[in-house]
Amino acid sequence: MTIYFLGGGNMAAAIVAGLHREGRQGEVHVVNRGAEKREKLAKRYGVRTSETLPPLSADDTLVLAVKPQDMEQACLGVQTNGALVISVAAGLGVDTLSRYLGGTRRIIRTMPNTPSQIGMGVSGLYAADGVGEADKIKAEAMMRPSGAVVWLGGEAQIHAITGISGSGPAYVFYLMNALQEAAKAQGFEESEARALSLATFKGAVALAEQTGESFAVLQQNVTSKGGTTHAAVETFKHHRVAEAIGLGVEACVARSQEIATQFE
Repeated sequence: MTIYFLGGGNMAAAIVAGLHREGRQGEVHVVNRGAEKREKLAKRYGVRTSETLPPLSADDTLVLAVKPQDMEQACLGVQTNGALVISVAAGLGVDTLSRYLGGTRRIIRTMPNTPSQIGMGVSGLYAADGVGEADKIKAEAMMRPSGAVVWLGGEAQIHAITGISGSGPAYVFYLMNALQEAAKAQGFEESEARALSLATFKGAVALAEQTGESFAVLQQNVTSKGGTTHAAVETFKHHRVAEAIGLGVEACVARSQEIATQFE
């Protein structure tokens, strides 16, 4: 059994890195047109690479990891021969992927995020109707080294998890950058401001994990009425920061749905 990656971009590399950490690099074969990327992946992770996709068998797994707009062209001539197909391409539904691949329905979609690169990601998975339990176990075993795995009850939830965890790291980095810029405005050097922002976020996350308290309670524990934190939180409420974040998630989900319709 071989796990073939069609495309060797960042997300493919993140999944390969997880498999490498588990000592499974011998199962991996990356197909990529660019020689430089093939050489880099082979050297770093000890995986096999090639410019074209070898013949598949029913025991193999084919991971579709090319850009959505390039997927139809990349799938031309691909014969799955019953192999399990796992797609990390945003916006391409099972019906579309099936059409690109000659009608196969043995397809699982996954939406990972960038912390998967260090084994701390979140991946939402959706299995097409008829995909067996053994295939789900195989897909989860492939994604688990990259972080948490969440199975979705319907394909439409791919859009929802895109808005939360798929794009979520960008929201966090946006807030981290905002806190860093605020620190600079208070007179800290850039390196100090970065360190303060990073340590504050790391500490807050660790505290939430270790205590198990709700985020609301943890915030209240820091916020004495009439105190300094209270002044900041009231300012956030006045400017509807929480509402803006919710609207951002809604916009992300809507854009994911819009992209999907372009390929139907």
